[in-house]
Amino acid sequence: MDPIDNRLAIFLAAACSQTYHQFADPDGGFVVPAGFKCVTPLNARALGIWKERFGFVLESDHDVIIAFRGTISTADWVTDMIARQSEFGLVPGSGATHRGFTKIYETMRKQIFEALENIPGDKKLYVTGHSLGGALAVLCAFDVAANTKFSQPVLYTYAAPRVGDPAFAAAYNRTIGYSRRIVNEFDIVPLTPPQTYKPPKSDTLYRYLHVRGAYTVRFQNMSVSENHSITNYFNKLRELDPTFAKTLCRRNPGFCPSK
Repeated sequence: MDPIDNRLAIFLAAACSQTYHQFADPDGGFVVPAGFKCVTPLNARALGIWKERFGFVLESDHDVIIAFRGTISTADWVTDMIARQSEFGLVPGSGATHRGFTKIYETMRKQIFEALENIPGDKKLYVTGHSLGGALAVLCAFDVAANTKFSQPVLYTYAAPRVGDPAFAAAYNRTIGYSRRIVNEFDIVPLTPPQTYKPPKSDTLYRYLHVRGAYTVRFQNMSVSENHSITNYFNKLRELDPTFAKTLCRRNPGFCPSK
């Protein structure tokens, strides 16, 4: 199991939780941690039709954070099920990826690149996401590393599903130097799509492989949703450094998920 930066894992899990607040708030409001400003919200189209808030880009004096939320709407759920693959054309020769995840990411790519274009390249870029947002974070980190001045992003995902085929995983692993994929061993979402997937009424067989960097946590809350919740991931991770977590939450009211 790969080691993680405990404080970074805690902080970025809290950032991921704010993507859900952003989606739920009628005005797209959320808590921005001290020292950061919101550069831009990220809007994407699920199924190419419904425009939804999917996350944000934050900037501080030294760091940049791109955060993505997971599945909420019906359109998101339908998109998750589109597990057929297509070539990941944003980085030629890098294998194939989940068609539904990739289409969502492509609809917000321009917003991300325009934001990064106006941010100094010497700042450290962190890309993060929970659930579906973890899949979007993998695609984003790889794309950004290959096609922008931010060639060494740091990735932290929580409960992310598999994103692409073995060729994609290999290309990603060669490109991203620091990648951590945090998973609860009782969470079923990281087990999807299956390693071998055959769509209904089709003879095509797709193969899926996780990107590297797995870090396993263990909590059992007796339901699929509770074993997957970003709140419960955060509360498990805060045990790694309770003092830091307490200070983070006290200094940024509303930023941390509730116990």
